[in-house]
Amino acid sequence: MEEKPLIDWDAGLFDCFEEVNTCCYGFWCGPCLACTVSRGFGENNCLPLCDIFISAASAIFGIPICVPPAALSVRAAMRNRYGIKGSLCKDIAVSCFCALCSWCQMHRELKHRKKTPTVINIQNNPVINLQPIPVAQPPVMMVPAQPPPAGFVAQPGVVVGSY
Repeated sequence: MEEKPLIDWDAGLFDCFEEVNTCCYGFWCGPCLACTVSRGFGENNCLPLCDIFISAASAIFGIPICVPPAALSVRAAMRNRYGIKGSLCKDIAVSCFCALCSWCQMHRELKHRKKTPTVINIQNNPVINLQPIPVAQPPVMMVPAQPPPAGFVAQPGVVVGSY
C-alpha cells in the first residue's frame, strides 16, 4: 500500500478570525459546537458531554483529571482519518489547555472537507459483462416443406419415408 504524505490542518489552532461564525458558536455555546463536530465526524453527537460529566464527577471526588477524553479521541481520530500532521502528545496538550480552540479547529476542518470534493481515480478495473445482451427474435412459424398426399392419415408411432 502506498503511504500518503501527511498534511497540515486546514486552519491553525488560533485562527478564529478566519471564520468568526465558528468561534462565536464555540464561545457562546461550546458544548453545542462540540456535539456538532462529533456528529459531523460520524460519532455520537452526545459524546462530548462525557467531557463535562467526567470533569464534574472528578471535581466532586477530588480526582485531578485534566484531559477531556472525548476532545482528545475525536481530535486524534480526525488526524488519523485525514492524514494530518501531529502526534498524540500534541493532541493531549491541545485538548488539556485549549479544548475550545481544538473544537473550533476541528469544526473548521470538517467544513473545509465538505467543501473540497475528494477525487478518486480508479485505474485497471475492467468491467466484464457475463450476461449476453438480450435480443428480441421474431416468432418462427413451422411450415411443412411438402403437404402430405391427399387422403394420407399418419398413424402414431409409424414413420413414413423413403429408404
